[in-house]
Amino acid sequence: MSTLLIIILAAAVILVFAVVSMYNGLIRRRNEVDNAFGGMDVQLKKRYDLIPNLVSTVKQYATHEKDLLTKVTEMRAQATSGKLSNDEKVALDNQISAGMKGIMVAVENYPDLKANENFINLQRTLNEVESQISAARRTFNAVITLYNNGIQTFPQNIIAARMNMLRKEVFVIPETERQNVDVKSMF
Repeated sequence: MSTLLIIILAAAVILVFAVVSMYNGLIRRRNEVDNAFGGMDVQLKKRYDLIPNLVSTVKQYATHEKDLLTKVTEMRAQATSGKLSNDEKVALDNQISAGMKGIMVAVENYPDLKANENFINLQRTLNEVESQISAARRTFNAVITLYNNGIQTFPQNIIAARMNMLRKEVFVIPETERQNVDVKSMF
């Protein structure tokens, strides 16, 4: 065998190993994205499971907040239906977060409710779940960033394009939550 043929075969073997390695790396990143979204989904489910108890407790005291409670309950039912895409879940979660904040603000008008032990425990649990959701979102965003970097950098972008791997969006907070709080309007 000639030296040139050996060099060509060695280069071909190295190229095949490089392509397989890049392919496997992209598959790993895609699986990490799915896993991170699943982790966030688990935390959101914990929140959704708390909503009926919270709504039931608040309803006993806050008869004027019925529309908000009904809306949050309906969104919870939609979120747990299993019929939403990941993007729809994220959008609905933003709406549920806003609704939950609305409930917590409305609770301020009901001193008896704020003193209710069941409500205090629910509020504490909800705060813990919200903290876990935040951590899951940070993990999700980190994994999405790695995935996007992987599919957009050369030469992996060539393989990613052939696999029809598309850029994914990181989780961002809604514009309304980015605005500064006007403390003067609260007093």
